[in-house]
Amino acid sequence: MLNYANQKELFFLPTTKKELEYLGWEQPDVIIISGDAYVDHPSFGTAVIARVLYQNGYKVAIVPQPNWQDDLRDFKKLGPPKLFFGITSGNMDSMVNHYTANKRLRSNDAYTAGGKAGFRPDYATNEYAKIVKSLFPDVPIVLGGIEASMRRLSHYDYWSDSLKPSILIDSKADILIYGMGERPILAVAKAIKNNNWRSELKDIPQIAYSKTDIDQYTSEKDIILLNSYEQELKNKKFYAENFVHFERESNKIRAKTLIQPYKNQYIIVNPPYAPPTEEEMDSFALFDQMMNLPHPKYAKRGDIPAFEMIKNSITLHRGCFGGCSFCAIAAHQGKQVSSRSETSILEEVRHLTQRPYFKGHITDLGGPSANMYKMAGMKKNLCERCERPSCLFPEICVNLNYDHAPLIELYRKSALINRIKHITIGSGIRYDMLLSENENIKKNYHLKEYLDTVLRNHVSGRLKVAPEHTGDHVLKRMRKPPFVKFIHFLNKFTEFNKKSGKFQQLIPYFISSHPGCTKEDMAELAKKTAKYNLFTEQVQEFTPTPMTYATAMFYLGYDPYSGEKVYSAKTLKEKKEQHIFFFNRPTPQTFSSQKKYKSR
Repeated sequence: MLNYANQKELFFLPTTKKELEYLGWEQPDVIIISGDAYVDHPSFGTAVIARVLYQNGYKVAIVPQPNWQDDLRDFKKLGPPKLFFGITSGNMDSMVNHYTANKRLRSNDAYTAGGKAGFRPDYATNEYAKIVKSLFPDVPIVLGGIEASMRRLSHYDYWSDSLKPSILIDSKADILIYGMGERPILAVAKAIKNNNWRSELKDIPQIAYSKTDIDQYTSEKDIILLNSYEQELKNKKFYAENFVHFERESNKIRAKTLIQPYKNQYIIVNPPYAPPTEEEMDSFALFDQMMNLPHPKYAKRGDIPAFEMIKNSITLHRGCFGGCSFCAIAAHQGKQVSSRSETSILEEVRHLTQRPYFKGHITDLGGPSANMYKMAGMKKNLCERCERPSCLFPEICVNLNYDHAPLIELYRKSALINRIKHITIGSGIRYDMLLSENENIKKNYHLKEYLDTVLRNHVSGRLKVAPEHTGDHVLKRMRKPPFVKFIHFLNKFTEFNKKSGKFQQLIPYFISSHPGCTKEDMAELAKKTAKYNLFTEQVQEFTPTPMTYATAMFYLGYDPYSGEKVYSAKTLKEKKEQHIFFFNRPTPQTFSSQKKYKSR
């Protein structure tokens, strides 16, 4: 049983009535319902939002993985909150969590104790909200997390093969927070506490909500009135036009308000907050305000795989300017990279060394991409006018400062901290940023020094990178660099190993069945990977997830920007015919013998 006698000490936020009583709380201000097990760690969104609210004076309880198939006692056990219910599917979209790319049910769940599947429903955010609304119809519901964020407008749903409306329509929720929620959740909580939240919604950034009229918006300039959901259902071209507006606004620093009409209401998506400052990023870290452990209630049920994977890693930044067409990061976290200070990160490194499970190995100092720390546009006014989805594709933006020196220095200082034995970089490295032929850029941005540092000190025998494909026309659809750049990187990697006497392997990630990819393209991929002795063990089939560019092409059958037809493998037979090429090829050998590698 948890000891809450000294409330000045850190404790897990309450999950049961008994734990509320230990704290002396009669009623929580906010109850957060999550599809994940409760892990009090900065890598778990539920815990972060709960702690942000708690630090700002709100009493917060968490109901993790409630049973939705019985008498709904888990939803009722704490009673209604004073302010609102926060609802999230968890760190992952529940449908990606449940199903493979071929829509087969997965047998495990990394965010559940023991890795067991079946502890959350399909479309978890929607289902939880419907239950809460039926039980407590007068209590506001606030949706958040990746599942809600990427369903804030109408979207193609792969699992039902249908165009679905905004999740706000089906769930009957009151407010949706998209993206990273630390700042909007406090603004929403304050408005609800003041009892005038409906009138304040228009002024709260980074939220979506429904209205029955838009008269108060018609005189404003920075508004885009999208095609209605009903129009989209009749003709896909209206969805294509809407998607282009959505993605362009998602990539801007100063976005416009998006309004989508439905039969008898409108979904309004307010522009996001400006990218967080370094000071704000430090305040979001919260590592010293958390237990950095799963709740003790799971002790007898087994480890939580997602926690085991990240417990010795540290997040340096958020956002990604890579703009890959199959990725939701930019639309969720933002295209602009926001980084923590070196001081804050080193403080967390020291904190990590004091945790009982730490054995000396930091498994990652990274983020969505490993090597984007403190990188940004040099002329901010140019960035504010930019609509490019990627700063790296088709070529690296001339306005981008991608100096790797701060990252090199951070690795060096982290390695000097007592009890640190080894640091490996687990996040994917954007190798295309390390290949410039311009001598000034190579020198000023410390590209060779960064690659040498990583290969010499921060690889545990295998370096994972993501070329994604070998066909340049497929890579263009992915917004990834041509394959020749990967070969250039492979040559640098091989050269380093030969000079240093190391026997490291390069493990590339590849995707099959991506829009634009045919069976013939996969046959060519098999030939090229065999030619260069590349291991194809890190492979996956493309899964269309809501509101990405690649998913739009998959659904439409053409590029929403150009109107050009795009083939996609859609049947199980077509997908299998592509995926089999990953395994129907000679086993590659590294330049070193396997015997040498194994004895290393």
